[in-house]
Amino acid sequence: MAHAGREHLEVAETVLKEAGFAISQPCVSRPSCFDFAARKDRNLILVKIQRDVGNLTLNDSQELREIAGNFSAASMLIGEEARERPLEDDTIYRRHNIFAMNPKTFENVVLHNVRPLIQASPGGYYVEIDGETLRQRRQELGLSVGEVADMVSISRRTIYGYERGLAKASVPAAYNLVRALGIPVARSVNIFQQPVGQHKNCLLTTARRVFGRNKLLSRIFRKLAPLHITTVKKAPFDFIMFIPEQKMRIIGGVSNAKEPQLDMRIDEILSVSKVVRARPILITEGPATSEKNIPCISCEDFSKIKRPEDLIASVK
Repeated sequence: MAHAGREHLEVAETVLKEAGFAISQPCVSRPSCFDFAARKDRNLILVKIQRDVGNLTLNDSQELREIAGNFSAASMLIGEEARERPLEDDTIYRRHNIFAMNPKTFENVVLHNVRPLIQASPGGYYVEIDGETLRQRRQELGLSVGEVADMVSISRRTIYGYERGLAKASVPAAYNLVRALGIPVARSVNIFQQPVGQHKNCLLTTARRVFGRNKLLSRIFRKLAPLHITTVKKAPFDFIMFIPEQKMRIIGGVSNAKEPQLDMRIDEILSVSKVVRARPILITEGPATSEKNIPCISCEDFSKIKRPEDLIASVK
């Protein structure tokens, strides 16, 4: 991680800790689509530090959304610029449907509960209007759609679009609405909420993406229906399982004895699992041994598992 990235990582961790969040240790044992997980009560986030948020790849963003979706978490980027243009304070950007902001905005939201109103898009800055609030206030004042449109110098069609949630307002138009109606009508951005369209749990068929390299594991996972399995390429762990009957999530790593950073990776799996409230497990190609406090199972023993209950017993 570059110096600026480490600096922003430390700042983000400090801000979250001051706000009462529990934080996992940084994911540095191998390339990861997120840097750490953080939780406070029901707010769970996966954070990626990226100096230029525009450089986050589509593949990394998809995997980040998949992982976050498995845990009903929000995902976010913290950086300084987008395509070499500075990120403005108190403004929310998006990169492949992931919220992005600069460190100052992040601090204002987390520590001072400042909810940003302004969002950025390739076409410029905009504000989302609370259509129901706008309609109710217009009716309270006895104003028609046309009268409100004339007051703020925009079309009736645009006002209809605001009220029905079909149009976004420019920043000047939003301020004009506030002056005309006398109350705030802009909807703030909740960065702890999953953006619309964030990916949810993947089904077993997605296991081919990673476990295609290991035909034994691929066959084993196919036997473990009705588990929901998401395979992961860029995280400390290699897969996420969801067992509906037990409402249990498992995050697991697959390792071999020659892996140089295995101890560090296990520490990260354990740390992340604690924050996201999942059960950790390690599947080893050789004998199932580890000095770390993580349930281990060898591929040979894993191949004997035929039911989700057997897997649950091994994890417990």
